[in-house]
Amino acid sequence: MAQDDQLKKLISHCKEYGFIFPSSDIYDGLAAVYDYGQNGVELKNNIKEYWWKFMTRLHENIVGIDAAIFMHPKTWEASGHVAAFNDPLIDNRDSKKRYRADNLIEEYRDKLYAKIEKDVEKAAKRFGDKFDKEKYLATSENVQKVQQQINELTARYDKALNENNLEELRQIILDCDIVCPISGTKNWTEVRQFNLMFSTKMGSVSDEQSTIYLRPETAQGIFVNYLNVQKTGRMKIPFGIAQIGKAFRNEIVARQFIFRMREFEQMEMQFFIRPGQELRWFKYWKTMRRKWHEALGFGSDNYRFHDHEKLAHYANAATDIEYNFPMGFKEVEGIHSRTDFDLGQHQKYSGKNIQYFDPELNQSYTPYVIETSIGLDRMFLSIISGSYTEEDLTVDGKADSRVVMKIPPALAPVKVAVFPLVKKDGLPEIAQKLMKDLMYRFDCRYEEKDTIGKRYRRQDAIGTPFCVTVDYDTLKDNTVTIRWRDSMKQERVAIDKVADIVSENCDINNILKRLADEDIELPEA
Repeated sequence: MAQDDQLKKLISHCKEYGFIFPSSDIYDGLAAVYDYGQNGVELKNNIKEYWWKFMTRLHENIVGIDAAIFMHPKTWEASGHVAAFNDPLIDNRDSKKRYRADNLIEEYRDKLYAKIEKDVEKAAKRFGDKFDKEKYLATSENVQKVQQQINELTARYDKALNENNLEELRQIILDCDIVCPISGTKNWTEVRQFNLMFSTKMGSVSDEQSTIYLRPETAQGIFVNYLNVQKTGRMKIPFGIAQIGKAFRNEIVARQFIFRMREFEQMEMQFFIRPGQELRWFKYWKTMRRKWHEALGFGSDNYRFHDHEKLAHYANAATDIEYNFPMGFKEVEGIHSRTDFDLGQHQKYSGKNIQYFDPELNQSYTPYVIETSIGLDRMFLSIISGSYTEEDLTVDGKADSRVVMKIPPALAPVKVAVFPLVKKDGLPEIAQKLMKDLMYRFDCRYEEKDTIGKRYRRQDAIGTPFCVTVDYDTLKDNTVTIRWRDSMKQERVAIDKVADIVSENCDINNILKRLADEDIELPEA
């Protein structure tokens, strides 16, 4: 399936089944702003729970906070956002459409990578079992030619970004014959910087002094509370502070569904350490975070690291965990070694001493920081795109099909659906009693309408792992039919065993226990 078609199907499915709606939908929506529906909010909350428990329960030295969205304006001066939180903007004069110059170049480079992948796929079909991918990549003239283009483009592009050379970014666009997707022309304006922060006014008098910003990231709320948490929690380095919260960016081009939005949610953890130990901890968190993603069962091949060649001025190491979205491999989480920049800046601008006294070293220092930052909405998109499955079936000798969301059971919005076979003969009463017994432990649904087959299909479409049917045999032996979503296997079980089966297969803690049992050691310096 083409990437665009796959994403369109996903967007349609999410709206039809209550996962995601366009915001203000009755007014034709608001660009790049979305609402989470009844099933979407449950999945989102389950993702939060999985992340929060991993951080704060599996690590005794990590605690959580919830900082305010509004912060003192000096916060953003200290962090550098007022002066330098910009994207390179370029307009096409013919279509009147606005783009990010860096996105245009990166998309062009992605097309070059796609050429290589397409060439490899053709070769694999031609050579069959004898095909050696690594050897082909190293020896194919076509591949080498395209790879050289990629290498030259990347070197030139990274240099332009590092030097903030806007003229060179525009020249790259022209030299690569990159056209506007709407007009098909290369009639580009100059590249200019565009600040991404939303500003508003606080108080009854609107003047320059009352200007504040909607936070463009949640990290600064952690940094300004570092001292409060360290003192009140009697925290000893190394320790971390975790937070889940909304952030806002006035993106030039917000697109690809919920991948890039103007209002989004982040799950961030800042880990405070001794100077000189940052690269060891960077390797540790790089390993831990990838294992957290892979534990969901979407396959290790769908994840990869992208180590940054261009580092922010305050960082000495950075990598992205990328997931294979419908639009290709894209960042879902970043791990960064931020050195002492953030705490150092806030100490400078606030005039407050926020150094840490290390009793083991008998000295004070400004802690270094390792950051793990995951976009909750991107994580949501990775899960629904990895779960969406179309299957051809044979039912009672006839061709059939279904769309099933194979969401990891621990994250599924609904864990179990309860059906009476028919709406009479006491079956609804038994089903409702079972529903009441289960609802205190799990997110449940009760349905009577339509045939059992249609009810199964509706639950498949929202990713419900188990469906339980109360039928006439239940009246005789107190057993029910339990159906497994992925395999569609059905079996008779005692009605009082249903809760145990659902719990065994849908408990988030089971994933966390597997992660805890791996016991990853801190790498050597």
